[in-house]
Amino acid sequence: MLLAIDAGNTDITFGLYDGENWARIWRISSKEKKLRRSWNAKIKAELRELGLRSPDLRRVVVSSVVPEINELLSATIVKLTGRQPLWVGPDLYNRLVIEVHNPAEMGTDLVANAVAAYDRFRQKCLIVDFGTALTFTTLDDDGKVLGVAIAPGLRTAVKALFLNAAQLPEVPLEVPQSALGQNTIEAIQAGVVLGYAGMVEHLIRQIRWEVGQDIKIIATGGLSEVLTPLKKQFDAIDRLLTLEGLVLIEAQIGS
Repeated sequence: MLLAIDAGNTDITFGLYDGENWARIWRISSKEKKLRRSWNAKIKAELRELGLRSPDLRRVVVSSVVPEINELLSATIVKLTGRQPLWVGPDLYNRLVIEVHNPAEMGTDLVANAVAAYDRFRQKCLIVDFGTALTFTTLDDDGKVLGVAIAPGLRTAVKALFLNAAQLPEVPLEVPQSALGQNTIEAIQAGVVLGYAGMVEHLIRQIRWEVGQDIKIIATGGLSEVLTPLKKQFDAIDRLLTLEGLVLIEAQIGS
């Protein structure tokens, strides 16, 4: 059994992979410090539900963009499995099927996304990741990363609006029926949610103009299915793309 871990700025996503399918996926907040000491117990609880024990975790691969939790996360994994996990990082990038032009600045989650997308399409592709940050990662036909565009994520933008405008409420991230909001919640949804859809469409058009129309576009991230008007823009929507990339990286590099 392989345990793949994607530690992001909002959540840590854990995936148990049996070699063919995901046996279980679960998430824990990466922000709440009081939860960090319970990681070991939470992983064991998930294993028990599947009838597994810690020794059944024979391989572990980790992507993390939250340096402050890495030491504790690594210690948790070693205590749980007795094995050192494979940490995805710049020192491994030159051994992957893709080519990263600036390893020191390329996040491990984006690399995992790129590996999974290129493995699926084997051609020019664009990965749009709807996470804490909204990212656009473009690969050429040979798997070389041509560049990345980054914007605040949808939830991040809504939270910033809520924190910086005293009279505005937090709102559900839903596509409104109209751009003409009839109340405060609808107004924010019209401006932010529909506005983000427009930004994504514009960046996709711009990237197509720069690299060519024959590009496959895949969406991922926790909010990848929120912007329903965008679905026609994507060749695939896969919320587990990062974990799938980690499985591929571990298979290529892990021992």
